[in-house]
Amino acid sequence: MPPSKPNVLFIVVDDLRPQLACYGQAQMVTPHIDGLAAGGVVFKRAYCQVPVCGATRASLLTGVRPTRERFRTYKTWVDEDLPGALTLPQHFRAHGYTTLACGKVFHHRTDTAVRSWCAEPWYPDVGGNWRNYQLQANRAVAAARDGKGPPFECADVPDAAYFDGQIADRAAAELDRLARDGRPFFLAVGFLKPHLPFNAPRAYWNLYRREELDLAANPFRPRGAPDQAMHNWGELRAYFDVPAAGPLPEDMARSLVHGYYAATSYTDAQAGRVLERLGRLGLRDNTVVVLWGDHGWQLGEHALWCKHCNFNTSLNAPLILSAAGGARGAACDALVEFLDVFPSLCELAGVPVPDHVQGRSLVPLLSRPGAPFKPAAFCRFHAGDSVRTDRHLYTEWTDDDGGVTARMLYDHQADPDENENVAERADLGETVDRLSRMLQAARRGAWNSLAAGPCGTVVL
Repeated sequence: MPPSKPNVLFIVVDDLRPQLACYGQAQMVTPHIDGLAAGGVVFKRAYCQVPVCGATRASLLTGVRPTRERFRTYKTWVDEDLPGALTLPQHFRAHGYTTLACGKVFHHRTDTAVRSWCAEPWYPDVGGNWRNYQLQANRAVAAARDGKGPPFECADVPDAAYFDGQIADRAAAELDRLARDGRPFFLAVGFLKPHLPFNAPRAYWNLYRREELDLAANPFRPRGAPDQAMHNWGELRAYFDVPAAGPLPEDMARSLVHGYYAATSYTDAQAGRVLERLGRLGLRDNTVVVLWGDHGWQLGEHALWCKHCNFNTSLNAPLILSAAGGARGAACDALVEFLDVFPSLCELAGVPVPDHVQGRSLVPLLSRPGAPFKPAAFCRFHAGDSVRTDRHLYTEWTDDDGGVTARMLYDHQADPDENENVAERADLGETVDRLSRMLQAARRGAWNSLAAGPCGTVVL
């Protein structure tokens, strides 16, 4: 007999762009994520709070916004930045759920683990190198370079040779046990790809014709973009044979795009195996499924690779939510934030929303995807604060005293690819002032009047 409360399957994918068929991008082969979208709602304008994995995960999993001092970097620990914070799985555990984690959920496996999970989080045995090279030549290069071998690998190996295949195996086995147990569960599954290096079995590389893959249409710095907006994509440059400066050769850029696509299709297949097991066990109808990518990723747009920036390509990320009674195959254009996941899952499970949560439940959008929602979404990276409204993305960089040192404004109606910073145009002065006031209020913590909605109070 199914539990009275719905289960939750919580799937997070590292470095996933919203470049999927369910987002209107036909070139990527992701049939399983697209299948999930066909049974739920795709949030086309979902925004992460921070475009790096550790910080954005900490924010979503605590329901608390980042600040200049909190949730800043890829290696963020919740237990260091916000000691004792009530986490999403901890809250479900306190309300009778069995909470388990497989793979990368928090950035650090042991972060909040004792209170968040009913058992020690499971992670593959990474041995000496989490980058998981399978080819001996690549392992040798990595061993000589502090683990950083080539930025991609195509190997004739089965899915389980790479860690995401092992994570899917473990998640499927956990579902078997949870089905037998019969109690409501919160199972978090964190896949590692398509994070660098883009390593995937050859079968997934073979899904694409290399010469037909699109390279970035705007591989240049936006006109008028300040220096603060740009970076040298050090994450990628640390890998073997990647130039230390300057643009990539076209051949390498095409190989990286090919590798990113292959790694994404590989992880899509692993997510599909978990979803298939959920259905085979008869659990699908009583399980809320949420899938999200922790932030976007640059594939050469704006002469950038990786994330670590305040452009839309790094801030906008996939979010798909499927629940009983919700719309099926719907696309929602409302501005939503990753902070909204915490209260949404609480409402869907009949669990009270904690007072500290700063997001707003997405549940009304599941039945009415076109309903009004938030006027803005807020993101930040180091000293740069961004606000995304229906039409604009505006960013300010400030010093320690709050003084604005740089700014950029993109009009997504006229310039959806963000190729020209128009923040200094005289005719847009009133728009800049309005958006700047929104950021000033946000930095003061005035979320209720801006975007957080009625369901939470501010934690400062």
